[in-house]
Amino acid sequence: MQWNLIATEQPPESFIEAVKHYTPNKNGHYAAQLLWQRGIKDTTQLAEFVNPQAYQPASPFEFGEEMLLAVRRLKQARDEKEKIVIWGDFDADGITSTAVLWDGLGQFFPQNTQLNYYIPNRLTESHGLNIQGIEKLAKQACKLIVTCDTGSTNISEIIYAKKQGIDIIVTDHHTLPAERPPVTAIINPRYLLNTHPLFHLSGVAVAYKLVEALYQSLPKVPQQPLEDLLDLVAVGLIADLVQLSGDCRYLAQLGIQKLQEDFKQPAATRRRPGVGRLLELCQKSGDRPTDISFGLGPRINAVSRIQGDASFCVELLTSRHEKRVNKLAEETELANSRRKSLQKDVAQQVTQKLAQIDLSTTSVIVLEDPQWAVGVLGLVAGQVAQETGRPTILLSTEEDKETRGDGDKGTRGQGEQKIISPPLLVSPSPCLPLPPSPPPLARGSARSVNSVDLYQLVKDQAHLLHRFGGHPFAAGLSLPVENIPLFTEAINQRLRQTLGGATLTPTIQADLAVTVADLGKELFYELKLLEPCGMGNPVPKLLIENCWFENSWNRNQQDSRGKKVQYIKTDFDIRDDSIRSSFPGIWWGHYKDELPMGRCDCIAELDYNTFKKRYEIRLIAVRRNENSIFQHAVNSSPLIVDWRNVSTQEDSALLVKECPTSWDDLRAWLRRSLYNQQQLAIAWSKPENKAPEQIWLTLVGIAKYLSRTNQTVTRLQLLEKLGIKDQTLYFGFRALKCLGFSITRVDRNLQMSLHSTNIAETQADAAVEQFLATVREEQFQRQYFAEVPLSTIMAIASQILN
Repeated sequence: MQWNLIATEQPPESFIEAVKHYTPNKNGHYAAQLLWQRGIKDTTQLAEFVNPQAYQPASPFEFGEEMLLAVRRLKQARDEKEKIVIWGDFDADGITSTAVLWDGLGQFFPQNTQLNYYIPNRLTESHGLNIQGIEKLAKQACKLIVTCDTGSTNISEIIYAKKQGIDIIVTDHHTLPAERPPVTAIINPRYLLNTHPLFHLSGVAVAYKLVEALYQSLPKVPQQPLEDLLDLVAVGLIADLVQLSGDCRYLAQLGIQKLQEDFKQPAATRRRPGVGRLLELCQKSGDRPTDISFGLGPRINAVSRIQGDASFCVELLTSRHEKRVNKLAEETELANSRRKSLQKDVAQQVTQKLAQIDLSTTSVIVLEDPQWAVGVLGLVAGQVAQETGRPTILLSTEEDKETRGDGDKGTRGQGEQKIISPPLLVSPSPCLPLPPSPPPLARGSARSVNSVDLYQLVKDQAHLLHRFGGHPFAAGLSLPVENIPLFTEAINQRLRQTLGGATLTPTIQADLAVTVADLGKELFYELKLLEPCGMGNPVPKLLIENCWFENSWNRNQQDSRGKKVQYIKTDFDIRDDSIRSSFPGIWWGHYKDELPMGRCDCIAELDYNTFKKRYEIRLIAVRRNENSIFQHAVNSSPLIVDWRNVSTQEDSALLVKECPTSWDDLRAWLRRSLYNQQQLAIAWSKPENKAPEQIWLTLVGIAKYLSRTNQTVTRLQLLEKLGIKDQTLYFGFRALKCLGFSITRVDRNLQMSLHSTNIAETQADAAVEQFLATVREEQFQRQYFAEVPLSTIMAIASQILN
């Protein structure tokens, strides 16, 4: 992995002062440096970038004649009471686009009678229009389809709809076909100049512009303000990773404000209770773009990845029925938990297959497996592409029906290309022999890096494919399984020719070099000035050199029902020489053992954890610092000395007086000794263990006392009184709950209350026995470490050093 730090150009003092105007009581230097690097170099640009009130948005009628045609056709449908169907898509941009049209057009057409929506199934249909869906709508007397986030290149489907007497208005943002499709109107920013402020609109923003035009054309009809749609626009814009410049940035800024305003309301009075509940479940507050990119967006996307049908997500985003949307939000959260588990499983299997590949001779990684879930292949392919610096294509070879969709979001950025003839619309004659069964298909997704045009690479192999589509950085495809070897060889050869001998190297880019002392509230609010971040204005990445990690621990995530999900997160504290205190951080998808021992460099993003109410870093990459030397490894004095049950101890050594219960505890102490360049002295005494049953009775007695007196206790006080570790106490709490105790957090203290319970006695007995077993295990571990030979400890230490 090659690390690059963007060359810094010092902005003039006048510009720094102008930035300080927007960051009161802050230094402003880091924000000014980033803005200057990203092309914001005068006060007018700065004002429009930072303050949406200073920006003049473009009119929806800058789409020209196409917008006029669309509005005219919608007015006709209103006058003639024709049935309209919104044809959406199953990803976050498509779902929010559908929701914007459902709420927006719903001000002009009665919902569920004159106005309906259709979301294709990710697992059984492709992106875009399809013949089967159009047939179904024709039978329901639909006269007008309004697409969103799709449709620009579905020429044969558009022609078929026209034959069925259905007009089509396309709203989309993907690459256009060579000629205008035969539709009533097509509103697509790709028709505009690439410098136009509307050019980068995503599907949801294009849908919003159509509704805005209708609001301006029929101003007396709507009962709800147009601005109420902006929160949905922000979700789709940020989740779809479009370039947030021009009107995109303006709409996202206003939308995030709306999102936060609504979340602050009591649940019963929110305009969008479903969005509010989803934010609660992902422990976000809606005030940050990352609340969308790491919270709402992945959850909306997860529904179709896991279930195929994501239609209920529109109801989740638009319904006012609190009880109903709470249920839908829970279902969405569980889908996301299952998505994480599936993604981790597939990623582990991909890693195993990667180990069998010679990357030095591989330009495009192509891997296949019959067990892989198609819905998560794009996510894993993106991870592999970033880690290896090579375009990556992952395919599932499970036998499937020809009509099933191909991969994920990439399937139609520049138009979905069908390589075979369309399916028959009538049954073959019984007198004729049935056509041979189609060959089994592999379906999957592709992701690119290093500016390699993946779409063109895939397109060059169209003769080997069943169907494909995408854009330069993402694609979806399907092909006969028997063609995979030839496809792999051909696409690798094509990229090698394109590169002309150049090598592909994974790279990561940092924007600023900072120290641990710089991290915190002041820097956070400086960097927040750049939000919302996205393509063209990425989240600032911070380089922290010569640092080290402490207090690292990892655990599986839990879903909304408390069930463990096979997805790992590591928590840690980071330190360097700039300040004596540490700073917290997290590393998603990694184990603590992956953190280097000793001094290292890392690249991270600074964030605010709403749930924990703290500032923290999100680790992106880490490497060992080559200048880091484990002093004790080359020192003649022993690294570890054994002072167990010895009364005389020197002050120069780092003393471990509490008997550990795991090797992880001991590794943490060794880490500290290595940094402090001290000997590690194991100086604990043989533990005096209480009977597990006595510990349980003590815990129950404390709980009863606290319940009776309404007093509180700290977790540390409980641990010291009971003489157990935190994990063991967790099982004690579970057992107490089975007896009817509730345990709630009050500030930093714990409060216990006794209530009646209907939990079966056998279940309570099982919980108590589990606690007792955990106590016994902990005591066994203490006894082991009280007597473990020093030679064994030294062997473990040498493994860490190596």
